[in-house]
Amino acid sequence: MTQRVLVGMRKTAARMAFGRSVLGLLGLALALVGASLPALAQQRTDFPAYTVRDVKVDRTAATAAAARDAALLEGQRIALRRLIERLTPRTEQRRLPNLNDARIGDLIENLEVQEERSSTVRYIASLTFRFRPDEIRNLLRNASVPFAETVAKPYLVLPVLRRDGLTLLWDESNTWRAAWGRVPQNDGLAPLVLPRGDLSDISDINAEQALRGENARLRALVVRYGVNGVLVADGTFDATGTRPTLQVSVSRYSGIIPEQTIVESYTAEANEDEGALMQRAATAIARTLEDQWKNEQLLQFGREEKLTVAVGYDDVKDWVNIQRRFGELTLIRRSDVVSLTKHEAIVDLTYIGDENQLRQALAQRDLELAPVTVAGSPASWRISLVRAASGRTRR
Repeated sequence: MTQRVLVGMRKTAARMAFGRSVLGLLGLALALVGASLPALAQQRTDFPAYTVRDVKVDRTAATAAAARDAALLEGQRIALRRLIERLTPRTEQRRLPNLNDARIGDLIENLEVQEERSSTVRYIASLTFRFRPDEIRNLLRNASVPFAETVAKPYLVLPVLRRDGLTLLWDESNTWRAAWGRVPQNDGLAPLVLPRGDLSDISDINAEQALRGENARLRALVVRYGVNGVLVADGTFDATGTRPTLQVSVSRYSGIIPEQTIVESYTAEANEDEGALMQRAATAIARTLEDQWKNEQLLQFGREEKLTVAVGYDDVKDWVNIQRRFGELTLIRRSDVVSLTKHEAIVDLTYIGDENQLRQALAQRDLELAPVTVAGSPASWRISLVRAASGRTRR
């Protein structure tokens, strides 16, 4: 049975006040043109980037209670380390000060015990920790450690293998694809997924079409899987030399982020077989991609910009939905309504960072930011909800 252990939870009254505040803000915006709507990020209680799941602990002590206490302390240390690794570039992670258990406990919003087993001397559990975003941000900023917190929609990886004159994608003999399937689960901000390799995948694209980057076929996969974009991992395996080598070129295709290519070469180490070589390469590339995303999304608290946008929506429900998504982004500091009509609002967005970061962050919440000319309006940009089923936007 799942058990919840709450640490420092906000009072229920505060959560009720939050719900009322959302309705109050909506009513005010609809009733008063030019009302100011602060971003709701500070009032949220669920921040995916600051939630660490599946923390495994196993401790033995003189008593069950002592084992449990030791396991929970160990769990919070593991969770904090995973959180810092998630938010910060690898080159910056050693700059953080060592924290004692009491200080780590102050950073935790709540703890959930997903599964647990215990005996008279042993405690085994799987835990979920939710950290206090503002506390973590202050910790990192005080240590001058740059960090990101925008969680990307997953990228779909197409591992294409060239070997012995063959080009393989969906074939069972594609050991490069099998290696990507063994990469440890991504706990970072830029998750990667493998396609199923079913009949729909096979009919959508083949190995040669993937290598050519055929846009229509890649787009079909993006829409069907609901992902951010596609990574074509082109691997060339050569076993003719003293040690086998794997040449890898990874191209990223996305409607939001410009195409990018990573080129790496890997040589088998002593006693390293083909499968181990390929898994090492896939794991290293996954880490590189994670760092790329983080570096693109590093929060720039010292840079504040304002953008006037036209926000399109079908009805009040859409408008509330868009406002909620604004509030989920730390980049957006304020959203000030300039005018409202039945299907459109003119909004001044105050945000940190640059325009490209804002566009990418909005895209992760299925909001498209695109340039537009609106007659008689100060807005030169438009934000629209993206239809998940078709990939098209709501106008």
